[in-house]
Amino acid sequence: MSRNQFSRRDMLRALGLAGAAAAALPVLSACGVGGGFEAVNGAGEVSGPFDWRAAEGTTLHLLQTPHPYQQSLQPLLAEFTRLTGITVDTDLVPEADYFTKLNTELAGGTGKHDVFMLGAYFIWQYGPPGWLEDLAPWIANSSATSDEYDFEDIYEGLRTSTRWDFELGSPLGTGGQWAIPWGFENNVVAYNKAYFDQRKITLPDTFGNFVQLAVDLTDRSQNRYGIATRGSKSWATIHPGFMTQFVREGAKDYELVDGRLEAAMASDASVDFTEKWIEMQRLAGPTSWTTYDYPQATGDLGDGTAMMVYDADSATYPKNKPGASAQAGNIGWYPGPAGPGGNYNTNLWTWSLAMNAQSTNKHAAWLFIQWVTGKEALSKAVRGGIFADPVRKSVFDGVFKQQLGGMPGYLEAFETVIGSSKIQFTPQKKFFDTTEDWSVALQDIYGGASARSRLASLAKTCTSKVNL
Repeated sequence: MSRNQFSRRDMLRALGLAGAAAAALPVLSACGVGGGFEAVNGAGEVSGPFDWRAAEGTTLHLLQTPHPYQQSLQPLLAEFTRLTGITVDTDLVPEADYFTKLNTELAGGTGKHDVFMLGAYFIWQYGPPGWLEDLAPWIANSSATSDEYDFEDIYEGLRTSTRWDFELGSPLGTGGQWAIPWGFENNVVAYNKAYFDQRKITLPDTFGNFVQLAVDLTDRSQNRYGIATRGSKSWATIHPGFMTQFVREGAKDYELVDGRLEAAMASDASVDFTEKWIEMQRLAGPTSWTTYDYPQATGDLGDGTAMMVYDADSATYPKNKPGASAQAGNIGWYPGPAGPGGNYNTNLWTWSLAMNAQSTNKHAAWLFIQWVTGKEALSKAVRGGIFADPVRKSVFDGVFKQQLGGMPGYLEAFETVIGSSKIQFTPQKKFFDTTEDWSVALQDIYGGASARSRLASLAKTCTSKVNL
């Protein structure tokens, strides 16, 4: 590992813990917010020189769901055990059941699993009851964290996306550091580059041109259609391509008005965008769009049925690997259409690692989290070939860039959006409920409902729910 170029004071400042707060770190505690459980933050119990073997002999329990990130990590666990003397016991749960199991365990107040995979949106649900350990004191404690960790090497949009103070209307980047980003996804457009090149098709620069191209590419008689996106009755339909282009076109989900969140889905900008998005699905999307999640969308790209996919770059990335799909080697990437003024605001998803506030192995858990999100382990995971979009700039610029020779446009798309890539949603505790409501509204509009009246109804419902 290279030495950290940031001082401990820089790290504290980045976390908002400089000055008096830094002096108080040994006695900081994390209490349940809005009810739930109370647990003392374990960072204050760690003192003396940093030592990777300080928790030697501990058995650490890890909960994960099968994923390329998890698959890339698994072969490296023996290295962690050799370094620390800590044994890692991993439980794998399919993604369809993963959050149900995690929610049940955390709500029960058990410390069975010390560390678990967590999507950033789940912080808004799991943080307020006090289920998650605040990791800011751990990062700031030089006895617990190696000088080589270099927290600021993690992209800023990811660091801020995993912090919140749980106050209505507060932006992300405030409050505790409830998880550490591990891998992430930018939502951009993948397309059949071989088909485009053969026909000298120009990549569209505006959303209107994008919709028209998708329609022009569609030929149902040839089993070919223009654009694949998610359309199922799920919160996950909203967050990738839809939310990215939604904010690029100047629309917002909520606005803070007199201390209340007011849903803005019925604004003129939102209605105009939604009408175009749904018309694009009708004319140029899969005929069973209302059942589509990312496996169907990316599968159609790989099969050559869909000419474009607006979704996570790391979800389309594997389809271009040799032998992975019929169109492997033919796929390219671009940022997608810019919004007015040329903005490339992009919504991201990050898988992160969080610590159970009820864990009895907190020191070992933090050693594991900082190791697996550190430069050396991430670099080794990326070399495995299926770990896309490492969270650290140094790893992306190093090992990951070396693997992008057969991925035309991937790097250019990433570098175009990364400065504007963050969670574009307004954080709020009813996220999953209200965002699923949003997906239902899209299906209703797809089925023929008036966009303006249906979105007005949605906004009224969401405003009521988020202010309870």
